[in-house]
Amino acid sequence: MPIYAYRCTDCGFEKDVMRKVSDPLLTTCPECRTENFAKQLTAPGFQLKGSGWYATDFKGGLQTSGSQERQSTALPGRNR
Repeated sequence: MPIYAYRCTDCGFEKDVMRKVSDPLLTTCPECRTENFAKQLTAPGFQLKGSGWYATDFKGGLQTSGSQERQSTALPGRNR
């Protein structure tokens, strides 16, 4: 279940709440009891680490077919 950050626009009370995506939004502030408790936009809380698809496929940038041809013809006649 995702964790959502909420903040009251009246009193400034902030709280992180674990809720299902299908649950209705919280609107009542638990501190001041007004209907100004709003969900905040936050950054995602995950990182890509290790030798997964990101490190092997996209980390070094994209190579065009022209750059691959130049690399293969850089040393003509030399086979290893």
